[in-house]
Amino acid sequence: MRRFYSIFAAFIAMGALLVNNTASRGADDAMRWSLQSDGSIQWSDFSEKSIPHADHIEASGEQVSTVLRYGVDETGAFTLSRSVVWPMLRTIPNNTHASLMRRFDVNLLSYFTVDGAPLSGEKVERVSLNGFLTVQSRYSLANGGALQAERKLFPSTKGPFIIERLTLTNASESAITVETPLYRNVTQTDAAQGVNGSYSLVEELFGEKSAVLQKGESARYDFVVQGYSEGKGENEQAIDFDAEEAARAAFVETMWDELVLDTPEETIDRAFAFAKIRACESVYRTAGGLMHGPGGESYYAAIWANDQAEYANPFFAFMEYPTARESAYNSYRHFARFMNDEYRRIPSSIIAEGIDVWQGAGDRGDQAMIAYGASRYLLARADLQEAQDLWPLVEWCLEYCKRRLNAEGVVESDSDELEGRFPAGDANLCTSCLYYDALTSARYLGKELGVSAAQLEEYEREAATLRENIERYFGATVHGYKTYQYYKGCDLLRSWICVPFVVGIDERADETIKALFSDILWTENGLLTQEGSSTFWDRSTLYALRGVFAVGAQEIALDKLRYYSRVRLLGEHVPYPIEAWPEGIQRHLSAESALYCRVITEGLFGIRPTGFHKFETTPRLPKEWPSMELKNVRAFGKTFDLLVSRADDGQLRVEARLANGDAKEYAIQEGETLEIEL
Repeated sequence: MRRFYSIFAAFIAMGALLVNNTASRGADDAMRWSLQSDGSIQWSDFSEKSIPHADHIEASGEQVSTVLRYGVDETGAFTLSRSVVWPMLRTIPNNTHASLMRRFDVNLLSYFTVDGAPLSGEKVERVSLNGFLTVQSRYSLANGGALQAERKLFPSTKGPFIIERLTLTNASESAITVETPLYRNVTQTDAAQGVNGSYSLVEELFGEKSAVLQKGESARYDFVVQGYSEGKGENEQAIDFDAEEAARAAFVETMWDELVLDTPEETIDRAFAFAKIRACESVYRTAGGLMHGPGGESYYAAIWANDQAEYANPFFAFMEYPTARESAYNSYRHFARFMNDEYRRIPSSIIAEGIDVWQGAGDRGDQAMIAYGASRYLLARADLQEAQDLWPLVEWCLEYCKRRLNAEGVVESDSDELEGRFPAGDANLCTSCLYYDALTSARYLGKELGVSAAQLEEYEREAATLRENIERYFGATVHGYKTYQYYKGCDLLRSWICVPFVVGIDERADETIKALFSDILWTENGLLTQEGSSTFWDRSTLYALRGVFAVGAQEIALDKLRYYSRVRLLGEHVPYPIEAWPEGIQRHLSAESALYCRVITEGLFGIRPTGFHKFETTPRLPKEWPSMELKNVRAFGKTFDLLVSRADDGQLRVEARLANGDAKEYAIQEGETLEIEL
């Protein structure tokens, strides 16, 4: 127990160091990492002022996830600890956190000898990230020569294992002999702790046990950590390492090629590309079908009404990545299982591969989250069968919210997505805003499905009334800002006062923007959750950036997005958006990366689905940009590019170029909303 608390304390300390370093480096604009022409980011400064430094990154495949805790110590040597998670090797009790997890700290190169002497004196030369963690080092040899070592780490895209590929190259003038002993370690977990009994965990190093390398010659070694359950009829897998590396590279290439952002800001473009990797890789093939999961060594083989239904799924409709799209459809089908005639709430989370639920925070506004996300997803997805299957879920969730309206016409809920970490009152701003947007999207979706005009007109009336009620109930002056109280009686500024912007409510935009970016809420790490606290969650910062773009304050939004992107992509803790601090020690939860992407699609480009084959766009082209483009958009039943540029007369030129060669061109005024039918 003492060891557990010491490790936990070390993680907290590392998280605090990341926060402090990020702030200090962000302030003077000095970034640890740099952009490379091959799409990667690279860390190459290992001077005394730059080390020691440690970081962590999560990477995932359909049956495994790994958090790699890596760094360079004060001597210049690489450090690594692999935390491996098997979401489908379930432990007891089989709850939200019941994925089998183990740490593997083996230093492989410590087992190697060159000409009979152990390797020592490592100096890291560069570390790069691009869907792989690649480390290049140099060892000085006793004979005066040198050995180059490259480590490349990644998860399997399909299998329950992670891989580390080692390439050793003779950088000496004369031949050297590289030797390594057999390394194989098998662990059998306690059968009493596994849903399917004991699980087998295998670590093994593959490669020649003795190799003579001439000058410039290389030898390859492969290390694998895999887990399997004989109780489920599984066996140890023989691995084709070249094929596994190619599969991971193909996944990354797909992320580079689909939904490509092209702006004058290379850092934002690259941050968008990296966010697609994290958003799309974290999908697990469970007994309950494909399930997108947040990760973070806690949240796997399960779905949530916020992370999946509200945050990630609407983004997946913009990419032709079948795994992510199937997970989105599957998640809504799981939620639909819990519809009932009595209008008891749908669980916040469906866990343990779909066989159990978590409802620990009561009604968090989950039905509003589901209706909001599902209706937007289905419109952009433009799949008639999926829409017909899920329309009853949208209807049910809207009716649930309607039945939860209080005497003043806003939606009551027990808590919000922060699950009681901060007060949310009996009715909070976020839930009512999501319900408002869901009513609007449901009108568009229902029209595509032939729903009666009377029902859709009722949704329109309800939305209009709700908008008035939101203004009356939540509109308030807080600290002199004409903004919103997050709940009735709340006299502290909260980050979620940005939510009205995201759903098209802009009556209090100017003063709310001032409040958000005042020194009361805005910090070097984004928005504080609540004034006076030290807690920040990236999700509210990303909502705010999307919303500030959406209401036309693109100059300040760009300034904040530029800063945020540099810190998250090139700073001290990279390369993805994070969950929170101090909770979770800035984990790379997956849905936050989807929210970053939506800052671009729905904020910068102002895309709002209005039908299976049409959408509104209110592009927010910053004054200093001549143009911006989204390429290979796979939504609304088409593949197209969306280009926005500024004409000589000051108007915006909008072009939708379809993959079949057709193009639609428009000229609009700054701030004008355009509907494009494909």
